[in-house]
Amino acid sequence: MSLVSDSALRRALARARDGKALDVTEVSVLLQARGEHLDALLEHASRVRDAGLRAVGREGIITYSKKVFIPLTRLCRDRCGYCTFATAPHKLPAPFLSPDEVLEIARQGAAMGCKEALFTLGDRPEDRWHQARSWLDAHGYDDTLSYVRAMAIGVLEETGLLPHLNPGVLTWRDLQRLKPVAPSMGMMLETTSRRLFEEKGEAHYGSPDKDPAVRLRVLEDAGRTNVPFTTGILIGIGETIEDRAESIFAIRRVAREYGGIQEVIVQNFRAKPDTAMRGLPDASLEELAATIAVARLVLGPRVRIQAPPNLVDSEYALMIRAGIDDWGGVSPLTPDHVNPERPWPQISLLEARTAESGFQLRERLTIYPEYVAAGEPWLDPRLFAHVAALADPATGLARPDAELRGLPWQEPDGGFASSGRVDLHVEVDTAGRTHDRRDDFDHVYGDWTALRDRLPSPSPSTAPSSTAPSDDVAEDGVSAAMPVDAATEGVSVDGVTAGGASGGASLAGAPAGGGTPGEVWRALRRAAADPGGLSDAEAVALLAAEGEALDELAAIADDLRRQAVGDEVTYVVNRNINFTNVCYTGCRFCAFAQRRTDADAYTLSLDQVADRAQEAWDAGATEVCMQGGIHPDLPGTAYFDLARAVKERTPGMHVHAFSPMEVINGASRTDMSIQAWLEAAKEAGVDSLPGTAAEILDDDVRWVLTKGKLPAKEWVEVITTAHKVGIPTTSTMMYGHVDNHLHWVRHIKLIRSLQERTGGFSEFVLLPFVHTSAPIYLAGIARPGPTAAENRAVHALARILLHGSIKNIQCSWVKLRDDLCRQVLQGGVNDLGGTLMEETISRMAGSENGSYKTISELREMVEVTGRPVRQRTTEYGVPADERLAASEASDGVCKSVRRVLPMA
Repeated sequence: MSLVSDSALRRALARARDGKALDVTEVSVLLQARGEHLDALLEHASRVRDAGLRAVGREGIITYSKKVFIPLTRLCRDRCGYCTFATAPHKLPAPFLSPDEVLEIARQGAAMGCKEALFTLGDRPEDRWHQARSWLDAHGYDDTLSYVRAMAIGVLEETGLLPHLNPGVLTWRDLQRLKPVAPSMGMMLETTSRRLFEEKGEAHYGSPDKDPAVRLRVLEDAGRTNVPFTTGILIGIGETIEDRAESIFAIRRVAREYGGIQEVIVQNFRAKPDTAMRGLPDASLEELAATIAVARLVLGPRVRIQAPPNLVDSEYALMIRAGIDDWGGVSPLTPDHVNPERPWPQISLLEARTAESGFQLRERLTIYPEYVAAGEPWLDPRLFAHVAALADPATGLARPDAELRGLPWQEPDGGFASSGRVDLHVEVDTAGRTHDRRDDFDHVYGDWTALRDRLPSPSPSTAPSSTAPSDDVAEDGVSAAMPVDAATEGVSVDGVTAGGASGGASLAGAPAGGGTPGEVWRALRRAAADPGGLSDAEAVALLAAEGEALDELAAIADDLRRQAVGDEVTYVVNRNINFTNVCYTGCRFCAFAQRRTDADAYTLSLDQVADRAQEAWDAGATEVCMQGGIHPDLPGTAYFDLARAVKERTPGMHVHAFSPMEVINGASRTDMSIQAWLEAAKEAGVDSLPGTAAEILDDDVRWVLTKGKLPAKEWVEVITTAHKVGIPTTSTMMYGHVDNHLHWVRHIKLIRSLQERTGGFSEFVLLPFVHTSAPIYLAGIARPGPTAAENRAVHALARILLHGSIKNIQCSWVKLRDDLCRQVLQGGVNDLGGTLMEETISRMAGSENGSYKTISELREMVEVTGRPVRQRTTEYGVPADERLAASEASDGVCKSVRRVLPMA
């Protein structure tokens, strides 16, 4: 350990005492405090801890969880140098515990009053051990996580214990699958040191799941999925003091941005025989205490901090002085299978030692009281009854008199009872929305201040250093500023790259790049000669076109439009049916989503959905477009019920339904593969998918725009799988918020590459950001949508970049005013979308263009261009004569939504 000067320690301690923001350098200094300096550090940390406990009504209380440890499998694909938990198949009686063995452990724990079932297992053992793969196949499980999910349900139903899942590295979709069966999950970050991962002989070398970037992504995805999550650091495995400091700051960044870190474990390395690191010295308990205290100062009073009591010898008082407020899980039944040489202390001993330091020991559940109280979206409704049976309603802690008994875990019965403001589709044009924002605006979308840290500074010359001291003190006693991790690298799905930006496409909420007039004209010449050959730089230059250059860009695009589809302007007579707006995904651009208790919340019954489809059919519609919020009560099969309800009532109707986010939600809740779910949807009556939820297919943008929507990689997989099973889709881009022109170009080029591989896109739809009531705009982060010139340029550029690939380019009359629609129709656009009949999503965001357009209004919009107008089907065919006659009679809109003009 490096030595630091006495003066440096005193300066850092003074800042800690005064509640000043600490940077990485100061934290590195404090981690080395010993003697009187350590005593001072512990005093400051205790004060912060005590303030946090007072704030939540638990002054003088330290918690623990009474648990059983279920080692579902000790096989693992990683090779960590300090681990005795992972082993080889020949050393085990079977690759996995059997269901009977799992339930027997849980039953014994329930009989002893345990309330937590801690599932611990190695990372994806089937990827390394054929024995694990064979066992899963023989028992009917697709993968280890399917078995974890099934056993968690079994424990809930048979014993009433609450599962806490530690299955290692999880993807965003894995978290979606497991959230309904476990109130909490966890994974230790351990360290952000890349050296320990990349250099041969170090602790994490040869362990793919110990990549710090991967593990940080898991923490972020857990927050995006609203999973109460446990993480922590492991000290003494070869990391430097600076590594340790940076790891704590990395956890703080995630905790602030998403609010999902329910506890942080600070664990000391203990050398074990028969491991590669058996000769390393243990981390000292003073070192552990200093790290706990520093973590408390950096993480603040709101984060719960834990030290495992079986690893601190008899120094309970020292850890309490350091600022812990939790002892973690303690089992009266099972050993600590990760540290088997270290038995758990008796709970009575732990209670006595805690009391000696002036604190009361209280039992909690695996999900912390703050998340119990919050309920949705942190706790899945399927688990409400299980948690309520064990939680004290006043405190959220464990009820001393709780009766441990199994309760059914089941998907909701459909959740299709009509509720709430079901006439919002009509009233949005008259009475409007009740409030401009939700009551939980300040926290449901994550921390707005932390979110701003993802955006670049105005200029390098004015940007503050990420480690520069600041006297700005946040609410929790630490700085509101936080280092921002490097951009997420792109990920490949079947050879198509989606995800992180590369090559400098930083977020700015404003155009990036652009070009001189000379560069713009050179790009125009290239576009005219070789539309598909435009480089990124040339395409970005075209998006900055103005005046004559913009007119020339539009003319080039319109020539290509004429070559591709002729002069006809098309539209479809359709009806949007947004079956619910209850949603907890946390999209920061969305003003449509409501909590179930909000004044504007609603859910339609299946009969109401079918009634609206019938009204649309009577008005000549050939399509219904169904999308809705991710309602926590709806089972994954609800989407099939919706499609069947429409098809049963209107067999001839084309069902254009369910965004990729809804597909992922349905597949996750049913534990089906995406392909299997889509095949079932097709059988139920889904004819095509809307390619919405794309926004910008770059995760650096997506994680600013939305807290919990699917990553770009998942969107690509859903779309390509849909095309594979014969379900065509549209493609979209929502632009003009926190993105820049380079993001637009790369998004369009990605769409082209997908089309060249699958041929499944029917059209490309450009959706300018509507800002008025969008939360991200109200928070001062997004700009107020694209300019008129940008709208003209990007519609033209889409035609150019997609020429020869996607024939139909659609503008959104909902988001563009009529005059701008006319302009883009003369710049590459050939389709106006639909009459819609009800358009609630954009109207809730503040669009002023109404909820529907009659056929007469669409024709009037196009008339000035002199081009013919034609009604089409979803597939761009010609509707039957009977459909054309019905739509002509209704003017393309059913009577129930028509605005009645007052008499003169």
